[in-house]
Amino acid sequence: MLDGALPTILIVDDSPENLTVLSELLQLDYRVRAATSGEKALRIAATAPWPDLVLLDVMMPGMDGYEVFTRLRADPQTREIPVIFVTAMDSAEAELRGLDVGAVDYIAKPIVPSILLARVRTQLELKQARDWLKDQNAYLEAELARRMSENLVVQEVSIHALAHLAEIRDPETGNHLRRTQGYVSTLAHQLRDHPRFSEFLTDRVIDQLAKSAPLHDIGKVGIPDSILLKPGKLTPDEWEIMKTHAKLGSDAIEQAERDADRLVEFLVLAKDIAHYHHEKWDGSGYPEGLAGDAIPIAARLMALADVFDALISPRVYKPPMTFEDAFNIIVAGRGSHFDPDVTDAFLATFEEFRGIAVRYLENEPDLPTGNRPGRA
Repeated sequence: MLDGALPTILIVDDSPENLTVLSELLQLDYRVRAATSGEKALRIAATAPWPDLVLLDVMMPGMDGYEVFTRLRADPQTREIPVIFVTAMDSAEAELRGLDVGAVDYIAKPIVPSILLARVRTQLELKQARDWLKDQNAYLEAELARRMSENLVVQEVSIHALAHLAEIRDPETGNHLRRTQGYVSTLAHQLRDHPRFSEFLTDRVIDQLAKSAPLHDIGKVGIPDSILLKPGKLTPDEWEIMKTHAKLGSDAIEQAERDADRLVEFLVLAKDIAHYHHEKWDGSGYPEGLAGDAIPIAARLMALADVFDALISPRVYKPPMTFEDAFNIIVAGRGSHFDPDVTDAFLATFEEFRGIAVRYLENEPDLPTGNRPGRA
């Protein structure tokens, strides 16, 4: 019902005399549409102006009122229209059946005009209230979706702002964050149906993994420049300090978890990634020396993504490798450095890895010839 427009009432009765009586009674306050059969009623109900209320006779030849009601409820366009049964069957059983099937009211003939008008008015007011609530709910749902979208944007910007703190300390990493984010997402989608990973890699977790990945090296903000930016090989003591960035990163994220007033899912994954992405499948990694399935899945994916990107990227202590050389090193690390199944996922998606790398490397001046588009 449009604001300012008369409510529309559809009256259905096989008796023209009854239709005339009801029409004359209602037409001063309402727009009245009439049908002399169930078939005509269904056609009218499905066309504009759509009825706000149906007064439906039960006993009609051919399609009776119950069947008309059933068909109205089966059609998404008409299922919400309230129906009042109007019938000469005035037994309690007939009224109970009408209400049981879902009619909003039941009026027995002969009609008492004042009672009919009062019940019609009541049902139209109730429908107007339901329509208002429905519109309000739709508005609130849209507003909630908008605010959630804004929150996600703020969350993503905040994550990248934090991650860039580490990148600022190590400026030669370039687009490392975006590349590793893409690699992790690629591996996760490839492994989502694998029996070892399917229970963990739900759509929600994959989305959270992509958000968490940029925080993997956040702990580098705690490493002195003399070590982080040293162009030569680190001494054993310097290397021990460098390795602490994994624990520093997970500690910082854990502190953020404690500051939050509720569980923040992506921080749980981010903490695992930061702490364990330098662990190795054979147990020779750091900081905990975990091996095999004891290493969190998120960290296993990040481990391969991080190493691949480090190999193809220029660093203060080395030039970048070609894709072919990096590919061979990853393959050689299957079962020692990397989870064998994660390595196999890399093999299956290598072209996607190369595409992600080229997308974010091609504008960097130090990109080696072997890593330019079209070269292995």
